Amino acid sequence: MDVVVRGIVLGAVSLTTIIVLVRIVGLRTFSKMTAFDFVITLATGSLLATSAVSTSWPDFLQALVAISALIGLQVGLALYRKSIGGIRSPLENEPVILVRDGVFQDHAMARTRVSRDDVMAKLRGANVLAMQDVRAVVLETTGDISVLSGDRLEAEILRGVNTADVET
Repeated sequence: MDVVVRGIVLGAVSLTTIIVLVRIVGLRTFSKMTAFDFVITLATGSLLATSAVSTSWPDFLQALVAISALIGLQVGLALYRKSIGGIRSPLENEPVILVRDGVFQDHAMARTRVSRDDVMAKLRGANVLAMQDVRAVVLETTGDISVLSGDRLEAEILRGVNTADVET
């Protein structure tokens, strides 16, 4: 019975701590804006599990301190990124153009290990009916693929996207 009660109490306290931290810090805590954000999300989940099954108070408190430290580090990095403006942090991936004006960018696709089949699936999912309508397909910093289609594409939309491999 002690194990059950401990699991319930420690799990509830751990989860409450995370909810309080998220309420203080904001929803960015569990966003997928950068690879670093994604890793923080995974690590927080693992530490939540660790804290819920702790067998001693020091282990439990260490897990809660680690969760707080990771979230604090994430906030610090976000503030740093905001303060340096358009400069990309070494912890961030760079968005890459995979298709530009209906033309597959084979070098970029090979470098990012994204297949044509993956891109075609995203195009179908975005309800693209003709390649000529595709202005750009971008592999985002999170690993998501964005499809931009329509009559025109303003340059500002591609600000910060690696266009080095674009074949025209």
